[in-house]
Amino acid sequence: MANMIPPEMLLDFYREGIFPMAMDDEIRLYDPDPRGVLPLEEFRIPHGTKKTLRDPLWEVRLDTEFEEVMIACANREETWIDECIFQSYVELYRTGHAHSVEIWREGQLAGGLYGVSIGAAFFGESMFHRVGGASKVALCYLVEMMQKGGFSLLDLQWVTPHLATFGARDIPRLEYKRQLKKALESEGKLELQPFPLGS
Repeated sequence: MANMIPPEMLLDFYREGIFPMAMDDEIRLYDPDPRGVLPLEEFRIPHGTKKTLRDPLWEVRLDTEFEEVMIACANREETWIDECIFQSYVELYRTGHAHSVEIWREGQLAGGLYGVSIGAAFFGESMFHRVGGASKVALCYLVEMMQKGGFSLLDLQWVTPHLATFGARDIPRLEYKRQLKKALESEGKLELQPFPLGS
């Protein structure tokens, strides 16, 4: 796996509830218990984020600068995105299974997120912001697209206090695997939706 994880192998990992990360100069596979998810029916937008969403200067794009989003997500003091992970997900993007939700402001990439889509499951990988609030806009827009596109599972890997304010929670591994199996049996589609959100 030195240079790239083959796309079908990477997809098989996700179908089994496993995901890779680069740690200590090697690729490790993770299957957390508990698992962080954001139940789409329990999603909530914090009051302050609703105000952020109503800003007319945000522009949302889907899959126009995937590589730039990954580079931005990796640009931090500690990162699990090495060259192998980068090349692997770029190739997965080329197959149509990896996606980036990008938030633009005045012609500049202000924030965004990327992840993997299989069936009716979306596996969130990482997010970033260069302008305050941009990653929150990306998350809200992702959920909006998932709700309207027939998705049933948003996998966050681990819950952070920030994600918990949107309704994210931990579930046992066995429950996650049950939800994953069900999601893989149907099909979701990400499509841009009318803006603004937060009304």
